[in-house]
Amino acid sequence: MTEPSGLGRTVLLCGFITVFVSGCVERRLIVNTAPQGATVILNDEEIGTSPVTVSFNWYGDYKVRVIKPGFEILNTHRKLKAPLHDTAPFDFFYGVLWPGQIIDEYEWTFRLTPYQSPDRQELIDTARQMKGRAAQDFKTPLPEQTK
Repeated sequence: MTEPSGLGRTVLLCGFITVFVSGCVERRLIVNTAPQGATVILNDEEIGTSPVTVSFNWYGDYKVRVIKPGFEILNTHRKLKAPLHDTAPFDFFYGVLWPGQIIDEYEWTFRLTPYQSPDRQELIDTARQMKGRAAQDFKTPLPEQTK
């Protein structure tokens, strides 16, 4: 077997550097709640108890659900927008060729509302209103309710 020429060694060295010493982008999301200690669910996957840090691979719209006993369940969504270094064609340069490491860190904080029991009469009134709307939407008469 012949030994690589000067150019061949340079190509091998560049290949080694590109594969083993190239930079990378680390993406982290920190989710806080006030008060802390709530269960956090992102896109139907439980990620832990707040405050919680999770790695992520993609940017976009995230469905968020936060649950803590004694507080209203929070259902919402948040968007993570990709920074310039994580959009084409820059992502190749920063993800493969950039010699250092880039850390993208985002932090979301959600304020929880204490749970309040609904008023009984208010629930009954709301149910009657919904029943009336359903009857109008379907245009079918509902049997009269006996009292």
